[in-house]
Amino acid sequence: MLTPSHFTFVFQQPQRAGTPQITILGRLNTLGHPRIGLTVAKKHVKRAHERNRIKRLTRESFRLHQHSLPAMDFVVIAKKGVSELDNRALTEALEKLWRRHCRLAPAC
Repeated sequence: MLTPSHFTFVFQQPQRAGTPQITILGRLNTLGHPRIGLTVAKKHVKRAHERNRIKRLTRESFRLHQHSLPAMDFVVIAKKGVSELDNRALTEALEKLWRRHCRLAPAC
């Protein structure tokens, strides 16, 4: 997802799944495949290399799970404390949230 209107569409009526460090919002789309948008605020993750690591791991997790996900637009929001998670903990948290979205979605 690239444009602000795509993000606004998801923020209007989202399905939420979250942990204290990450929230994933999702909303069904009409495209027939899932899409992802990332928000990692400088306010919560100060260093650029940490923000890049979080985005890289999130994109990789989405890539691995996209075929089992419903046709939804997802917005991943990184919250305070996400930079303290190591790669394994972050990946496990994302996998748990993808599974939760799969259960919540009507067409999964």
